[in-house]
Amino acid sequence: MADNGPVIDPAHFRQVLGHFPSGVCVVTTVVDGAPAGFAVGSFASVSLDPPLVLFCAANVSSTLERITRAGAMCVNVLAEDQEAVCRNFASKSTDKFAGVGWQPSGNGCPRLDGVLAHIDAHVSDQVVEGDHTVVIGRVTDLAVHHEGGPLLYYRGGYGRFVI
Repeated sequence: MADNGPVIDPAHFRQVLGHFPSGVCVVTTVVDGAPAGFAVGSFASVSLDPPLVLFCAANVSSTLERITRAGAMCVNVLAEDQEAVCRNFASKSTDKFAGVGWQPSGNGCPRLDGVLAHIDAHVSDQVVEGDHTVVIGRVTDLAVHHEGGPLLYYRGGYGRFVI
């Protein structure tokens, strides 16, 4: 039998890792003509050559399944004034796009109004680890839309970056 190391209490794990701030993004796609999306706090660049990014999502997410089925995504980097957008896309709402302005990005996925930046990508790989899937995307287009501050997530709440 393999030694999996010490048993870590999930609540303690979440509490400790909550002390690491993260930016917040909304990852979107279109499947069968319908937009889909969800909020993620686990987004990162992977490689410059080729340009790759990643995000992580719970294996049970129906939006994850839609993104991988579509094969295309738009990562929307949320601005500091978009907490309500984040909360909406983090919810189990059946229509997360209600009241949210957007237009198709270069790959046809929703680019949300007011975001700091967007990154279009095609799904190039998926790695299932534990209860989450790491999705790696090959970047096809990206742009900065304004120079405001990012929305941050820290210790269970939202905040802003102040220099």
